[in-house]
Amino acid sequence: MKRVLISVSDKRGIVNFANFLEKNGYEIISTGGTEKILKDSGIKTLNISEITGFPEIMDGRVKTLHPNVHGGLLCVRDNPEHMKALLENNIELIDMVIVNLYPFKEVLEKNSTHENLIENIDIGGPSMLRSAAKNHKFVTVCVDPGDYKTIQDEIEKYNDTTPETKNYLAAKVFRYTSSYDSLIANYLTSRLGEKFPEIITLSYEKVQNLRYGENPHQEAAFYKSLISGFSLANAEQLNGKELSFNNIQDTDAALKIIREFKEPTVVAVKHMNPCGVASGIDINSAWKKTLAADPVSIFGGIIVANREIDLETAKEMGELFLEIIVAPSYTPEALEILSKKKNLRVLKLDLKSNQKNNLSITNVCDGILIQDTDNIFNLQNDDALNLECVTDKKPTEDELKQMLFLWKVVKHVKSNAIVIGDNFQTLGVGAGQMNRVGAAKIALEQAGEKATGAFLASDAFFPMSDTVELAAKCGIKGIIQPGGSIKDKDSIDKCNEYGISMIFTNIRHFKH
Repeated sequence: MKRVLISVSDKRGIVNFANFLEKNGYEIISTGGTEKILKDSGIKTLNISEITGFPEIMDGRVKTLHPNVHGGLLCVRDNPEHMKALLENNIELIDMVIVNLYPFKEVLEKNSTHENLIENIDIGGPSMLRSAAKNHKFVTVCVDPGDYKTIQDEIEKYNDTTPETKNYLAAKVFRYTSSYDSLIANYLTSRLGEKFPEIITLSYEKVQNLRYGENPHQEAAFYKSLISGFSLANAEQLNGKELSFNNIQDTDAALKIIREFKEPTVVAVKHMNPCGVASGIDINSAWKKTLAADPVSIFGGIIVANREIDLETAKEMGELFLEIIVAPSYTPEALEILSKKKNLRVLKLDLKSNQKNNLSITNVCDGILIQDTDNIFNLQNDDALNLECVTDKKPTEDELKQMLFLWKVVKHVKSNAIVIGDNFQTLGVGAGQMNRVGAAKIALEQAGEKATGAFLASDAFFPMSDTVELAAKCGIKGIIQPGGSIKDKDSIDKCNEYGISMIFTNIRHFKH
């Protein structure tokens, strides 16, 4: 008779699966709550204590850590010495292990007490899984209820699982236990206040396979953090094709921008840079201003709005070719209009979530860079800046608000970055240039005549006064920038010469 050891915290489907195994000649060994639910369902089980000859002790902390369990799992069955040791110690083989782990992740997400989290660190479960997975040539191991059907189908067909399936299930076990350990390690490390320990293990779960990556010849998939903060992965897709790799990157960039604003705001993004951002008295006015900011680049763009999309706005959006629209909600009439475009991806996402993404991770060759996310002046935290007017001309209260609006936008533009705007609307964006005056030229050229009387934001300081000179010639009346150059005085003097007000934020926003 074959033997299976079953001990699960996630009891989905376990009664039906255990019933199938019993009918196919498996003797079932079980523990605690699993044993009770199986017995209550009329399935015969042996208690683990009958196998170990030792009672469960210490509130169940010690029950499966015993040679009669691990010997039965680890025995290499074509090794005579192993089989001899098995017989000499009266240990019986265990052919299958069905185990999933204490719900540490779920308890962590509930912000439970430290004591409760410690009690939900599984010891025996990972040990049995690892033993069975190590010996997967002979033992079938299952950690995921989603694999019950595969095992059942193969037993019905072959009276056992295939070597390929045993190997697949074993690899899955080590992925799961590694991920489980990483959550525990990161939790305990966080209690020490240590952000960057000598070893860091990051764990993500797959959301979906993607058709391809940035280009068709690249394979790709989308993963999210196990302890998910504010994420596109939490959005509900209401219409359209599957998201692509580039869709996800662009939409993520737009989401990071929209969270800077509490007033009705619409963000349009192309290639991870904003091509239009505007706030208004309502979402329709914000949309109209965003569209007017750059009616050319918005073609094929990503739109994120922080208010419900109404019928009028949906009609206007529906006249354009857009890839994605994200909003917290849609009126039924608006959704009906947008759904007429079968390829338009329409997503619903709670944008008011207080969840933060505290670490930013960047890939480099054979490594990663980890830093704090640039959360200063984020999530509507307008008090984080140490603003300083350094020119003779002082901005009015309204002018300062206009400059702060642009400062929120330029933070999310690829460096070197310049943003021109007025009336809480971007008019020109210069992104990713090798020198700052080059970025300014692009932004001012895009703004055109609208630059007269508008404002300019820069993500970093001016190394010389040429950007101010160019801005002045185009009629810019206010500048916001970090300051901190050894030639700051040159830029200040140039502003004073042209009657331009300039604010130093004393905070830099490089975005490489």
